[in-house]
Amino acid sequence: MPEILVVDDDVDICRMLEKKLQRSGHQPSLANTLADGLIKAEGGAFDVILLDVQMPDGNGLEFIPRFKALQSNPEIIIFTGHGDLDGADKAIKSGAWGYIEKANVIKELDLPLTRALEYREEKRRSKISPVYLKREKIIGHSKKINACFDKLAKAAASEANVLISGETGTGKELFARAIHENSSRFAKNIVTVDCASLPESLIESTLFGHSRGAFTGADRSQDGLVKHADGGTLFLDEVGELPLAMQKAFLRVLQEHKFRPVGSSQEQTSDFRVVAATNRNLEECVKAGTFRSDLFYRLQSLTIHLPPLRERKEDMLELVVHSITRLCARTNVDLKGVSPDFIEALTSYDWPGNVRELFQTLEQVFANGKHTRILFPHHLPEKIRISHAHDALKSADDLPVKERFLPEPTGILPDWRQAKETFEGEYIRKLMVRAQGDIREACSLSGISKARLYQLLGKYEQIPSRPAKWQSN
Repeated sequence: MPEILVVDDDVDICRMLEKKLQRSGHQPSLANTLADGLIKAEGGAFDVILLDVQMPDGNGLEFIPRFKALQSNPEIIIFTGHGDLDGADKAIKSGAWGYIEKANVIKELDLPLTRALEYREEKRRSKISPVYLKREKIIGHSKKINACFDKLAKAAASEANVLISGETGTGKELFARAIHENSSRFAKNIVTVDCASLPESLIESTLFGHSRGAFTGADRSQDGLVKHADGGTLFLDEVGELPLAMQKAFLRVLQEHKFRPVGSSQEQTSDFRVVAATNRNLEECVKAGTFRSDLFYRLQSLTIHLPPLRERKEDMLELVVHSITRLCARTNVDLKGVSPDFIEALTSYDWPGNVRELFQTLEQVFANGKHTRILFPHHLPEKIRISHAHDALKSADDLPVKERFLPEPTGILPDWRQAKETFEGEYIRKLMVRAQGDIREACSLSGISKARLYQLLGKYEQIPSRPAKWQSN
């Protein structure tokens, strides 16, 4: 029996909805404040939450993320006494299933509630058979990047065109290749068209090919990139840079999968699937008249927006470990460790160039610290160290005055780094004694990843050779 939570301060509406939901075979619960609603939602496993906007203790729209973050991940249907277009936009963007005016909620609730429950059941079934993605080169497990992986899986299972958006350096080409490699077309080519670097005079022949004698220097016929993508995927990188005249020509090819090479009277066909990427806001380009609306709508059958690195800093450690491990393997040196404040310094920086800038920076850091076993903030570029210093000063300024000037305790007090390393080193020693030198068992006992454990073992010079080494002396 589906469980439904009604959060509304209007007692009469609550009672009417309660009776209606009971008649429909649902199990309703009622809350008259947002605070009470959160308490009940956290203690239950609700499928759907019917949420009012204007509540005595706040705006229901502001609480959508908190309700969506609950373990049951309920669907949210908003209803309000005042039709508000901005409110509807905000509700949908926040992940609400629907938006109903309160005056019509009794009459109009059935359909959106039924659809929300059907959608929830489909999600439940899909989780029973998990999808395993080939995505070795895409690093991270943060909430935002995981949401992108969900969309990647849907795109890979489909033949629809995909538009990948995001800032420069967020990994758009990696996602395009992952879509191809996980699709039914993986055995064929993925052909990249760099729309930003194509000379305008050669775009048509590059895409569609040309016949012999079509222009000066065309001494033989040549297939274009569209033909090379037959049976596979055509990746249009920075599609927003495609000139308007070429956009019109390509739209026809996209619709009919037919094209005519330059200088030829014969049409050819190509069975390709399009994945496009852009760092521009194509909706704004459409409004400005620099991108065709019909091509935009054709490209964005499915969309994936990749978050910038500054919005997924939970992935920083994993990204750093991956990069350092790769660099050590490439140069055939022992795995290097990183100090905790090294990661803190990287996290304090906003990374306008995103993951690409991070990896390029780590290449520089690796060269600077080639002969050191541990990488410290001192090895980082000056701009990152300055950002870290500013971040530390801001944190101190945020403390209440009385906390900034507390009297120091008596006796000798080690600094934080020394105290942390003392505890960390002792913990690693005891962990390996308990695990008898077994790396897998140590990871299982501690919850530390294998890569991080090797870092710590190297840092404290306790690389295991054989189980007998670990004596509790």
